[in-house]
Amino acid sequence: MGGSGGSSSSYQPNDVEKLESIARKEIEKKKPPQETPRRRVFISFQNEDLNEVNLFRGQAKNEDSELDFIDSSIRVPFNSENAEYIKRGIRDRIDHCSVTVVFVGEKTHESEWVDWEIRESIKRGKGVVAVRSRDDPSIKVPKAITENNIKVVPWKHAKIKDAIEEAAINRTNMEAANGS
Repeated sequence: MGGSGGSSSSYQPNDVEKLESIARKEIEKKKPPQETPRRRVFISFQNEDLNEVNLFRGQAKNEDSELDFIDSSIRVPFNSENAEYIKRGIRDRIDHCSVTVVFVGEKTHESEWVDWEIRESIKRGKGVVAVRSRDDPSIKVPKAITENNIKVVPWKHAKIKDAIEEAAINRTNMEAANGS
């Protein structure tokens, strides 16, 4: 006599689980990799380095650049000579960032404001990274950088990007450890 009119499957439940597992892995392979979140950055710098800082900001906006962050630093100086008012405005900017990038030029080490911004960033639990305007270790850094063992990197996009990410992750890990 002839065979049955229905179909028969020789798959066992374990086979189905294996096939599902293989299918899940293939789907995962096709998903785009998780992008690193864009970090909010406060840029601390001495005013005489403004042109270089603006170039740095522009490079972060360039689609072909590895550098990618949201710049929350001050663009226009506060129109005040009241130091407490200025500090309050700077604190607000720092509070909205995860990392402070200190742009280190020839005379940055002389700036009391940059030194204060570094210390205030640390006090507020922010990651801090220093970027030398030139790959020249003889350029002095502010005392707050050396006293707090802050990483200093040359102006190279990949190194800056990695340092910002590392500082942000370290900050997040510190917050988790402190229960914040």
